[in-house]
Amino acid sequence: MSKAIPDYLELESTILEALREDLGEGEFELLALTVYRFQATWNLPYARWCATRPPARTWQEIPAVPQSAFKRFVLSVAPEKVTTTFRTSGTTGEGHGVHPFIDVRLCAEAERRAWQMLALPRASLFVLTPSPADAPHSSLAHMMGVVAGSSGRFFVAADGRLEVGELGSALEEAIATGEPVGLLGTALSFLNLFGRIRARGLQLPPGSYAMETGGYKGSGREITKHDLYDMFGAFLGLAPQQVLNEYGMTELSSQFFARGLGTPHEAPPWLRAVVFDPETGREVADGEMGVLRLFDLANLGSCLAIETQDLAIRRGTAFELIGRDPGALPRGCSRQADERMQAP
Repeated sequence: MSKAIPDYLELESTILEALREDLGEGEFELLALTVYRFQATWNLPYARWCATRPPARTWQEIPAVPQSAFKRFVLSVAPEKVTTTFRTSGTTGEGHGVHPFIDVRLCAEAERRAWQMLALPRASLFVLTPSPADAPHSSLAHMMGVVAGSSGRFFVAADGRLEVGELGSALEEAIATGEPVGLLGTALSFLNLFGRIRARGLQLPPGSYAMETGGYKGSGREITKHDLYDMFGAFLGLAPQQVLNEYGMTELSSQFFARGLGTPHEAPPWLRAVVFDPETGREVADGEMGVLRLFDLANLGSCLAIETQDLAIRRGTAFELIGRDPGALPRGCSRQADERMQAP
């Protein structure tokens, strides 16, 4: 048995309890620093990176690995005990990133609790992504499976084909009975749906909502968020405040959510975001733009702190997402991390 595993199991139990409570700033910092020290001991590529940085005294000082490091290294505290691996899509041409998990208990609980905290109306959940069984290496499919539960229905086949006929019939049945519906999918899947039902817009029952995530990378299609949300109104009868955006990534175990247009992405208590100036490394002032750095307690088995390739505007403790930094890769910090995380 790996020497890391007893400590992992103990920390996992502690964080599972923390996910079910209203975690305060002091509790978050204590847990984050504990996880950081654990990872800096047992996650060898991360340990080499931390050895080049000053020891962290606060959670904001915990060394963050560039998101691109997940493409070059197995970032795990016990690689021989990994049971599940999620992979990025690789559609940007940068190769696949991998996120290894000893188990997915923390990940699943984080997804479940964050969804519960949104306090959405009770609704039948229709999912516009492949199921976890059809896409076992997709973190998005895993999240959708956790959120939808055993009663959720998936309307994308294993080959990625949107089953519009079956979905349309299910929606019309819900409309006939007045049962609220929650539609969950990628922005691209919704765009495909709207293109197929253009001639017959639907009016979903009161209490219905949608959650969209991701962008259009690799598809050759691009529309503004305002235009997409106008389509939710035109084709499904949903107002902007009835549509949520999920911001997550394969390298994270948790997600941020924003509701409607012009609202910031907010985090559950075990997840933090810092918007920093890449020139100075310091957090920007409220209302200023910088690069996102994320801290996720549910990433116990890999890396707690991740420096993303996304730009955002700081809005208090939340952020307004701008999108991918066009100069993010390959950039100096990523090159430096790559060199220092390699074995001597």
